[in-house]
Amino acid sequence: MKQLIKDLTPPLLWRGLRRIKLNLAKYNYLEWEYIPEGWKAADNNPKIKGWNVESVLETYKANWSTFLQNLEGTLPLGISPESTSDERTNIAFQNILMTYAYALSTASRNKESLSILDWGGGIGHYYLISQKLIPDLKIDYSCKDVPILAEYGRSLFPEARFYSNDDYLKSQYDLVIASTSLQYARDWEETLKQLTYSTKEYLFINRLPIVNNSNSFIIIQRPYEYGYDTEYLGWCLNKQKLFSLATKLNLKLVREFVAQESPFVHNAPEQPKYYGFLFSR
Repeated sequence: MKQLIKDLTPPLLWRGLRRIKLNLAKYNYLEWEYIPEGWKAADNNPKIKGWNVESVLETYKANWSTFLQNLEGTLPLGISPESTSDERTNIAFQNILMTYAYALSTASRNKESLSILDWGGGIGHYYLISQKLIPDLKIDYSCKDVPILAEYGRSLFPEARFYSNDDYLKSQYDLVIASTSLQYARDWEETLKQLTYSTKEYLFINRLPIVNNSNSFIIIQRPYEYGYDTEYLGWCLNKQKLFSLATKLNLKLVREFVAQESPFVHNAPEQPKYYGFLFSR
């Protein structure tokens, strides 16, 4: 019955009704909250669906034309692929992209082409961002993400490679990106090892929640405000523990970044701050 109603409802009206539903739902929840039971919470809560859900893809698709429009011209790149706004002066968004521009320009120095692995890259936003940042650089782009996003990414960019399994590990890349993604890996240590082995030169981790005085812990985000009908768990990582593993993997810190203003996490042992790190092998 739900599918029949959806089929008979104009797409714009359906999206509007779904957004109203999600906006009403958000008032019953804290968006960010500490989860003391850790990853076990996902086993007992059907609302914790992660990222492989239709509403995430539908939101990306709804914002796509605005994102493409915002990439054009020479105005500030204070934009986000997750934003519905055509505003181009958001300082936080610009900081995120200019931080990536630093990593991209460092990795591509004295090169005419660059191979990139975008781990957790959604439908391929950073492919276009990279082309706009350095137009004369040839980008050999690969992306790893959940099946529903990877499949749509293939339809947008048939010349690129999109993976929803571990086949991306069969290759190495000049630059590996993990932006707003490493924290969602349950075994983040093993994931960091895989990303390190996948890069020939540089590893860029961005928008990572970091704490200094507490042990690493798990938080939940309930992102109904942004059109995502899901909830997901993620790490707040202890900085010393992250750097200890990076040292064991022979990663050298090139530059540390302040990524963005950090949301308030209710009941957290320590409020995280979002950082970025550019490492070299």
